[in-house]
Amino acid sequence: MSVPLYQAKAEFFRMLGHPVRIRVLELLQDGPAPVRDLLAAIEVEPSSLSQQLAVLRRSGIVTSRREGSTVIYALASGDVADLMRTARRILTEVLTGQNELLAELRETEVSGQ
Repeated sequence: MSVPLYQAKAEFFRMLGHPVRIRVLELLQDGPAPVRDLLAAIEVEPSSLSQQLAVLRRSGIVTSRREGSTVIYALASGDVADLMRTARRILTEVLTGQNELLAELRETEVSGQ
């Protein structure tokens, strides 16, 4: 029995629902990075980063390769970077709308309306 598309999408977004995973994807937009660079940028315990990288790798949105003792991660496709940019754009629009509403509320509070 196949999973309905809406359910698969929900599971995909749930997989993205961790701050460390999002930060890794943001960092990898600039190109492949070794784990040590990710650790320095994210400042989490190595075991925690390892767990989150494993989730991303299993999901197929990042790839890894070994160069000697160094493991380098990369986005599996440009679509992932596009998704991150789109999410940023949507969030910016939402927050801008909220700021406009907040300014309106403050204006009406001052004028007593």
